[in-house]
Amino acid sequence: MKKLVLLAAVAVFSLSNVNAQELRAGLNGGLPIGDFSEFYSFSFGLDVNYLWEVSDDFSAGIATGYSTSSGDSQDLGTFFGVNLGTIDYPDFSYIPLAAAGRYNASEAFVLGADLGYAIATGDGDGGFYYAPMVGYNITEEFQANVSYRGVSVEGGSFSTINLGVNYKIM
Repeated sequence: MKKLVLLAAVAVFSLSNVNAQELRAGLNGGLPIGDFSEFYSFSFGLDVNYLWEVSDDFSAGIATGYSTSSGDSQDLGTFFGVNLGTIDYPDFSYIPLAAAGRYNASEAFVLGADLGYAIATGDGDGGFYYAPMVGYNITEEFQANVSYRGVSVEGGSFSTINLGVNYKIM
C-alpha cells in the first residue's frame, strides 16, 4: 500500500509541469443499489480529481475523495410472540484512489470513468473501485454529473447511483 501511495505522489509531482492542468472538487449524494441496497439507505461524498490535458478532447489524471453510506436497521419481527429485535448495519465508508479519464463529447457534455482501489475506512474490506460518469458543464467552473460507483467486495459489489456537482478550482 505504501508503494502505491508513493507511486501516485511521484506521478503527480513529475507531471506537475505539464500545461493545461485542472483541479476539481465537488459533492455528491446517492442511493445504494444492487447486492447491499437493503442494508444501506443513503450515500454522500466528496470528490477531488486532478487532470492533465492529453488532447483537445481528452484529459487523464488521478481521482480521490471520500464516500460514506448510512447503515440501515432491519426489524427481525417476532417468533412465537417473542420480539427478536433489530439489526443495525454499520456505515460503509471508503477513500477511492483511482486513475481518471474524461472525454469532452461536446462543449456541454463530458464522459468519464475512474478505475482504482477503494480503501475501507471502517468495518469491512476495500476492493476494486469503478465509477463511470456523465457530466454537464453548467458554466466553465461548475459541472453537474451523474455517476455509478461500485466497489467489488467479498460477497458482491457495493454500488450507488449518484448526483453531484463539482467546481473547477484551477
